[in-house]
Amino acid sequence: MTRFGRREESLPDLMAEAARAALADADVERPDAIVVAAMNPEEFTGEGNYGSLINTHLGFSRVPALRVETATSSGLAAFYCGYLAIAAGFHRTVLVLGGEKMSHLPTPRVSEIIGRSIDPHERRYGTTMPALAGLITRAVMHRTGLTLREISQVAVKNHANATRNPYAHFQEAVTLEAVMDSRMVADPLRLYHCCPISDGAAAVVLHAEAGPVRVAGIGQGTEAIAVRYRSDLTSFRATQSAAQAAYRMAGFGPERVEVAEIHDAFSPFELISLEDTGLIPAGKAGRATLDGETALDGRLPVSPSGGLKARGHPLAATGIAQIVELTWQLSGRAEGRQVKARVGLAQSIGGIATNNWVALLEARP
Repeated sequence: MTRFGRREESLPDLMAEAARAALADADVERPDAIVVAAMNPEEFTGEGNYGSLINTHLGFSRVPALRVETATSSGLAAFYCGYLAIAAGFHRTVLVLGGEKMSHLPTPRVSEIIGRSIDPHERRYGTTMPALAGLITRAVMHRTGLTLREISQVAVKNHANATRNPYAHFQEAVTLEAVMDSRMVADPLRLYHCCPISDGAAAVVLHAEAGPVRVAGIGQGTEAIAVRYRSDLTSFRATQSAAQAAYRMAGFGPERVEVAEIHDAFSPFELISLEDTGLIPAGKAGRATLDGETALDGRLPVSPSGGLKARGHPLAATGIAQIVELTWQLSGRAEGRQVKARVGLAQSIGGIATNNWVALLEARP
């Protein structure tokens, strides 16, 4: 993966940087197929037809390529498609890459483009991603007793992890007081509860032959795009469905997961997702985080990369970056932030939890 943050390079150049590094790492000169993830390059950069654009940019114009999009979870969706192509026997080696370039645009414009993944009717009332996230957070706090201090500890933890990650957008630690005192964005969410606008790309090579890390399970879950149609705002059914499918495929449950990369575009979403994936019992994620259970040296390290909050969130790169981090962790290559683990879980949220993914990776003996 590239370093995430404000990058001067074009999106094709960022994707090429990540892709070439992944191919070199896998000792593959030419993949059988390419799957590209990009959420909305037409609006962000003015370019489309990204499958063909990227395979040509890489010098692989005759390698079959396609583009995948499921809003902010597009990276894991592309990973899923690459996995399916190999599992079905169509290809033996697939390059999966994703990225986004956004920081050159004004923040209101970026928010508007990202907000198009919200239900059009709700958007006409002025709803934004942070506004809906704030509404969901208030519902969780009211129903479960989750506190602002517990939510804020997620940001503190992930910034601490990112100080050890040379690829992270933010590499500075923050205090609990700084998070809780940062400016209001959408009550009760403050600035340090929200991920940044990041540029960057990530890539993986999937192969039919056995390697040091295998895909043990992968699942997708969906939900109505309109939040007003949901019966419960305090959990994400799409994550629950995706996790159940992934565990069913793997043949084991959350008890075997030893490290996780969780989608924390907003800090409370990490706590919701830890419970939705079954990694922490319902109503306990806030306390567990405050007690250090999810810290780098805790019982269940969560987002050792720094998560979306501090590693950054270049939309379609994010899900693939989670896979990259877990692969490094499970193969002992996460220098400076290495944890002891043989099974890792990646969870990615598309839109306001309308198209979610869970993947399970396992180190081979």
